Amino acid sequence: MIYCKGKEYICLLDYAMDFVRGKWRAVLLCHLYDEPKRFLELQRITIGISQKVLNENLKELINDELVNKKIYAQIPPKVEYYLTDRGNALTKIIKEIETWSINHYSHLLK
Repeated sequence: MIYCKGKEYICLLDYAMDFVRGKWRAVLLCHLYDEPKRFLELQRITIGISQKVLNENLKELINDELVNKKIYAQIPPKVEYYLTDRGNALTKIIKEIETWSINHYSHLLK
């Protein structure tokens, strides 16, 4: 057993999967894969996510050290979110899963 941040995991795979559990985390990581994005841009391309849920997920991804945010000193304020090295490495794996899904289940697309 592994104990971390008040949670119990059965193995390191279980622990690693916790980083992408949930409806939005993997999607947000994939959206940030190519380039940094601003909050409203992320909200616009992540169809169906509310502002509150997006904010919560970004905070969790930052706490997990998968995403960072850069605040530019300008008016109006500009904030961009981008992947850390750890987030980039995880997102490469997620993208491989996405490719597998496309190869095997693209017939389900409308």
